[in-house]
Amino acid sequence: MQNLNVGLIGGGFMGKAHSLAYAAMPMFFWPAPAMPVRKTIAEATDQLAAEAARRFGFEQSTSDWRSVVEDPEIDVVDIATPNHLHAEIAIAAAKAGKHIISEKPLARTSQEAKAMYEAVKEAGVVHAVAFNYRRTPAVALAKKYIEEGAIGRILNFRGTYLQDWSADPNSPLSWRFQKSIAGSGALGDIATHVIDMARYLVGDFSQVNSILSTWIPERPLQAGGADALGTVRGSDGPRGDVDVDDEVMTMIRFSNGAVGSIEATRNAYGRNNFITFEIHGSEGSIVFNYERRDELQVCFASDQGDRRGFRTIYTGPVHPYGAALWPIPALGIGYGETKIIEAHDFFTAIAEGGTVSPNFADGYQIALIDDAIVQSAESDAWVDVQPAEL
Repeated sequence: MQNLNVGLIGGGFMGKAHSLAYAAMPMFFWPAPAMPVRKTIAEATDQLAAEAARRFGFEQSTSDWRSVVEDPEIDVVDIATPNHLHAEIAIAAAKAGKHIISEKPLARTSQEAKAMYEAVKEAGVVHAVAFNYRRTPAVALAKKYIEEGAIGRILNFRGTYLQDWSADPNSPLSWRFQKSIAGSGALGDIATHVIDMARYLVGDFSQVNSILSTWIPERPLQAGGADALGTVRGSDGPRGDVDVDDEVMTMIRFSNGAVGSIEATRNAYGRNNFITFEIHGSEGSIVFNYERRDELQVCFASDQGDRRGFRTIYTGPVHPYGAALWPIPALGIGYGETKIIEAHDFFTAIAEGGTVSPNFADGYQIALIDDAIVQSAESDAWVDVQPAEL
């Protein structure tokens, strides 16, 4: 079992999640595909970096991400920064021969995503995009049922990602509301997760017809560099413009003939992390709600008429990834477990010399879907989704 030295760039919310996954992955998946070594963490300043290293268990710290990429001892570069830094870091890491995992969205634009994909392809390194929600065991179980034909031919996908952390107009002007940093708003931040699950479960998109809305045009300027994510409120001080979308709604035509819809907003009071999908097939239906992530609801047409209806399956040891997690169904799957599973799959691909999905090709295709959604919203028409140039 080899040790793989990780260089993590970014010590915020996602840095915490990734660090937890590296520490815990061998505790769950044993023997581990490889042993992640938390080698170096980079942050915006030396002080922040040193604090992050102590907190997250890294051996050393730096305020210069380039030194992480250039370090010959680093095997894996983990990009957990705001979106505007993804492309530069990933391309430099690929040229340095490092394996790369990047937080989503892969890039601000499809042009950036294409350049990132071409860099990792040319370098021949393992690469992944951190769409961890698809690794929730109940979602993987839905995939298993679909592949087995348990619900027949898929007719419809209905997905949502609803949050309320930015519904208050006095929540601060996070970088997530600034196009130059984020690239887009709810579309890139949260709708991409549902787009990823739609592609994972149903297939590629052929056309979209979309609406983008911005409900709060300005917000209080944020004090300090940390991303507050709506946990604090602004004052009566200066405000800045919001130039990204707060909400996206899109209808979908899939390449296989299925139809669907996706809605994502960060302005839905009462919704916390409401990721859902409902899939209808010719032989049954599947329903998932991430806020009840140990559960998958199913209804099969083959059920007798007097007992047909949705029933709940609680995921556990007999389900995907379950043998490595907890010994009792419904004991509790959390956000951390999805990141642990993500780390397992990524390090397995490195150890076995294979690939991991979703990877930069998937991130590139999702960026092209985002392009089509924006174009559709601007033209108020159906728009074809362009296939990625792979």
